[in-house]
Amino acid sequence: MPSFDIIKRSEPARTFRVASIVDTYDLQSNKVTEHFSGSFELPEEWNVGLIVGRSGTGKTTIARHLFGDNVISQYEYTHECFMDDMPKDCSVKEICEALCSVGFASPPSWLKSYDVLSNGEKMRCDLARAMLEKRELFCFDEFTSVVDRNVAHIGSLAMQKAIRRKNRKFVAVTCHYDVQEWLMPDWVFNTDTMQFQVLDLETQKKNKPTINIDIYQLKSTEEKKRCWNIFRKYHYLSDSFNMTADAYICTANGEIAGFTSVLHFMHPRVKDIKRIHRTVVLPDYQGVGIGTQLNEWVAKKYTKKSFRVRNVTSSPQMITAMNKSKKWECIRKGRLRTGSCGKDLKHIKRTISSNRITCTFEYIGGCNDG
Repeated sequence: MPSFDIIKRSEPARTFRVASIVDTYDLQSNKVTEHFSGSFELPEEWNVGLIVGRSGTGKTTIARHLFGDNVISQYEYTHECFMDDMPKDCSVKEICEALCSVGFASPPSWLKSYDVLSNGEKMRCDLARAMLEKRELFCFDEFTSVVDRNVAHIGSLAMQKAIRRKNRKFVAVTCHYDVQEWLMPDWVFNTDTMQFQVLDLETQKKNKPTINIDIYQLKSTEEKKRCWNIFRKYHYLSDSFNMTADAYICTANGEIAGFTSVLHFMHPRVKDIKRIHRTVVLPDYQGVGIGTQLNEWVAKKYTKKSFRVRNVTSSPQMITAMNKSKKWECIRKGRLRTGSCGKDLKHIKRTISSNRITCTFEYIGGCNDG
């Protein structure tokens, strides 16, 4: 049972300013002593832990005492492209997979330097880097402290999924109590009360908060242009967009999160096929299935109008998601005119390629599918 009994002492030299504070506020001395004690009874198997409490209650001190060098507060990034700061023994494919696994699946943003990323992107970039270091356990200090709370919630949900999928151990250290229901930790230590608690994951899953998704169709060309300008730089393939397409945006808990569009499939004989043209989810909202929900909603809408709906993509993340879904069937892969890719994704050799290998999926969920 890991335990701690930590005494922190501070006794600054009695400078003019120190003496002024002591005298002005009638302090007993310039010595400051803090005492933190408690114990952890970690479960035999766990993936996600949470140390939470108000500022000044010893979160960082306790985390460093228990987890030592596994506590990550800040990485150093020195290259023009943050990909070059990732561990040298990792392949480009491994780095891309790690970034995607934590919900940072925007290849255009992967070419940026770390300092120009959004706070949400930085948070996921750091987590991917920690996972690539192949540590058995890693602990993040000040978790979600610099991001919008909605982004913190979405990011926490995406991160716990990635950690559990990789069967790693991750400890979040934060003063924000609101992340707990999204992280669904296996255990929590509250530094306000110095109490340790083991939580049941299945119970948390049943009670986890929902992401409220609302979808709207863009009516005018001006609306399409304005919204596409928000999303264009995050599209993995091209920033071009056909303004004749039917376009839709979605919000997640009231914030703009995703974009998709639909074009009529031009064919000399087949007249009843629509194809999904562009689908983009903003980086702060990736990793929790918003793009999948958006495309399924659109596909269902056109199926109700007696159209068939197809989606052609070279995105490994989208291919993986659609292969797992019972609502889509893969009818073509690579450069073949016919065939089925089933569940085998070994043919996807690169995340980005000018000579792309694609998969074509057709929606089979039906217009009455929930």
